[in-house]
Amino acid sequence: MNIPTFINSLIAAGNRYATQKYLDHYQSNAVLDDPSVGRKFSGHKGIKDYFVSYFIGYETQTEIIKLVVYDETHAHLEVAFTGTFPEGNIRGIFDFTFRDGKIAFVKADLLH
Repeated sequence: MNIPTFINSLIAAGNRYATQKYLDHYQSNAVLDDPSVGRKFSGHKGIKDYFVSYFIGYETQTEIIKLVVYDETHAHLEVAFTGTFPEGNIRGIFDFTFRDGKIAFVKADLLH
C-alpha cells in the first residue's frame, strides 16, 4: 500500500463529496474517533453520518499540510479545513491505523 497515494485519494474523494468513494477507503467496521465533536463513529454507517454532517454539510474542503508515515500501518496527517463552519478556516489532524489496505481506525481532531 502506498500511503501517500492512498491519503491523496481519500482527500480528493472528500473534496468532491464523493461519499461512496470516501467510504471505500475504510474497513467496513472501522472506527473514527473525533474528540472535537465528542463522538466516535463506527462502521460505514457512522462514518457516512460524520462525513455528511461535517464535510458535505459545511462544504468543507481539506488541504494536506503535512503527512508523516510511521510505518506500513500508521500515519499522521495535518490538514487545513475551509468551509461554511463558524471558524471558516481551521487546522486539524488525523492519526490513521491501516489494515488490509484500508483505514481500520482514525483519530481526528481540530487544532486550536
